[in-house]
Amino acid sequence: MDVAAVAAAARAFADPADGQALKSRELILMILESTPAPFSRRQFTPGHITATGLVLAPDGQRLLLVHHRRLDRWLLPGGHLEPQDGEIWDAARREVVEETGAILAPDSAPPLAGLDVHGIPAGKGEPYHLHHDMVFHFRALSEEFRLSEESRAIAWCGFEEFDGYAVPGNVRRA
Repeated sequence: MDVAAVAAAARAFADPADGQALKSRELILMILESTPAPFSRRQFTPGHITATGLVLAPDGQRLLLVHHRRLDRWLLPGGHLEPQDGEIWDAARREVVEETGAILAPDSAPPLAGLDVHGIPAGKGEPYHLHHDMVFHFRALSEEFRLSEESRAIAWCGFEEFDGYAVPGNVRRA
């Protein structure tokens, strides 16, 4: 993964109405510029870069959510970068497909929809650490999905249903 390309994508993100994302952008740039292994899932201090997919249904009116088994809450599909991921958005696409089986519209460079640095509780032999998350926008070609072992459930969530799913603020802003 090219650190400079990921940093350029983060720098290009600007939403003056989203102060949290702007703060996260600065933290993401800092980790990219000052740590030896920003993409390694074994770098716990100050954390590592992750990639997430914000997937809209074909009608553009619903969002794909997974009920994460370990964290026990509704989230966007996403996760760690792997060596085979050529670009940061390739990691987000791979994670969406692995976790949901969703069929995504082709997009050689999906837009960055949000940035969010958040804590991950200790577990599975890992200490508490931060995920410096880059959220990319995708559109599904169908409403089909399949459950993976990482999730308890998957749902298409309408914007009016966000409260019922306790959709986090960073997802609402994105």
